[in-house]
Amino acid sequence: MKRLLSLVLSLIIMTSAAEACTNFMVTPGASADSSSMITYSADSHTLYGELLYLPAARHIEGTLINVYDWDSGSYLGQIKQVAETYAVVGNMNEHQLAIGETTFGGRSELHNPKGGLDYGSLMYLALQRAKTAREAIRVMTSLVEEYGYCSGGESFSISDPREVWIMEMIGKGEGQPGALWVARRVPDGYICGHANQARIRQFPLNDPQNSLYARDVISFAREKGYYKGSDKEFSFADTYAPLDFGALRFCEARVWAGFRRAAPSLKLPSDYARGIPGSTPFPLWIKPDKKLSVRDVMELMRDHYEGTELDMTQDVGAGPYGLPYRWRPMEWKVDSVKYFHERATSTQQTGFSFVAQSRAALPDPIGGILWFGVDDTYCTVYVPMYCGINRIAPSFAVGAGSFDAFSWNSAFWVFNFVSNYTYSRYSDMIKEVQIVQRELEGRFIAQVPQIDRAALALYKTSPQQARDYLSGFSVSAGEETVARWKKLGEFLIWKFLDGNLRDEHGGVQHPPYPEAWYRTIAGQTGERYKEIPWPQK
Repeated sequence: MKRLLSLVLSLIIMTSAAEACTNFMVTPGASADSSSMITYSADSHTLYGELLYLPAARHIEGTLINVYDWDSGSYLGQIKQVAETYAVVGNMNEHQLAIGETTFGGRSELHNPKGGLDYGSLMYLALQRAKTAREAIRVMTSLVEEYGYCSGGESFSISDPREVWIMEMIGKGEGQPGALWVARRVPDGYICGHANQARIRQFPLNDPQNSLYARDVISFAREKGYYKGSDKEFSFADTYAPLDFGALRFCEARVWAGFRRAAPSLKLPSDYARGIPGSTPFPLWIKPDKKLSVRDVMELMRDHYEGTELDMTQDVGAGPYGLPYRWRPMEWKVDSVKYFHERATSTQQTGFSFVAQSRAALPDPIGGILWFGVDDTYCTVYVPMYCGINRIAPSFAVGAGSFDAFSWNSAFWVFNFVSNYTYSRYSDMIKEVQIVQRELEGRFIAQVPQIDRAALALYKTSPQQARDYLSGFSVSAGEETVARWKKLGEFLIWKFLDGNLRDEHGGVQHPPYPEAWYRTIAGQTGERYKEIPWPQK
């Protein structure tokens, strides 16, 4: 039993190493169908995207489980198992509880390398042990109190069908047990976001329905000399994760991008994200202009700052076809002057992402849907994986492939094949990608109500039959998506081979570069490519 449990947690760490991520949170009152939603993009250049499945189980008293660091895979130690664990599909469990995260790091001296649990283990242990967001907060904070915390600063998105919470946590330094943390319930009717920078500043000290925190979160700061003001003015983010330019431009800018899409009427300026001195910080949460559908929330995750002063398609780095991606490193020098590339929500190095949707009006196995996609959020398809399923689509499942070898049997590699080819002639090819993306996502969204009704009818007499039915639908949707995406890749190579462009009849044309690009070439090369009349007179 111990070996089996150890292997299960080993599978968890295979989906690890999320270096820079983006989360948005939508409360029931801010959604079009009264569901709560959180998003998550797991972004790392070495992250293989796959969908984890852990079945529900009962455990013998006294069982211990091995814990491994989510980023490095290193062994951390053993902890006590609980009597019962819940089924988990990706980052959502069978009770519609969902958890995401972004790493903010914070004060480096507060890292405790000898802590017993890292942020990744905390998420999946909470998903296995908790039914609600509040219970997940209790599980996570109790675990670090007992076993210690070894990661840097983390922001967590935690949702259930009725509530959405943001929690931020950081260690206390080497040899110090426990962790410092604060959690706030996002007010109903509002949305929130975080993207690798701590965002909770002041918080209510006597409102346990809406604000929870470690008993020493303020006193510890005073002892370390980080803070000297009054309790009510204490800011978790400013104290434990002081801002620098990167935290603003690379992190807060992504929150701004989501907020401006959801509430254009606020006309939030980008000054704070651009590091303009004296600019006003963005609010922790905002009220969207209209209630958001699951499709709207998917689109929050598809952003390159289009139409703003940070638009990544508008400078010379985008090339002739407006590519909104920049290869790493993000920061570079020319003649000792430091420069940088923008870091947008949509980025090429995403391993997987999701929109977790929890619906209180339906039984848990039917109410929770993890809309799951692999690779770049702009080029992915979000496939509905109901939280009550008992198996995973083979091409998405753990073991379907790995980061070390290309495979046509792997959703991750099929999607990367399409996106990476699309990058070569982006402004033309992305239109073809979006046609198929919208076709598939639109059909899945339209199918969900009828799938819900059929599953609900089965659930009334046989919950197991309902789970089997939902599993069949989710598996079929996943495999259909991968097959269709492979066909899309074949079509793109046929249509755009060698810089050609086939018309609607299959005829080969040779479209020129955009005029602006010819002007760029002429301006930079001077006389080099200017034709000389011949023969000369």
